[in-house]
Amino acid sequence: MSQSKFIVSVPGGKALDLTHAVILKSNNLYPFGEHNYAIYATPESVFVKGLNKGEREIMLTHFEEMTEGEARQYIHPYVREDQ
Repeated sequence: MSQSKFIVSVPGGKALDLTHAVILKSNNLYPFGEHNYAIYATPESVFVKGLNKGEREIMLTHFEEMTEGEARQYIHPYVREDQ
């Protein structure tokens, strides 16, 4: 059985493999929106922040590389506002 790859692109066009990454923290509440995020750590100690830029049907739409310190101290600025 083959495993799907989870490859994302960050600004600058760099591709990062999150296939075996662990999620350090996240918020995946539906309906999706700016309150959604995930902080990943890869086995190679690469840290990635996944964000939602306002898409209702896709949890994460934008990815950024970050330092370990930024990843571990990250506080997401948005909260879900129920209608």
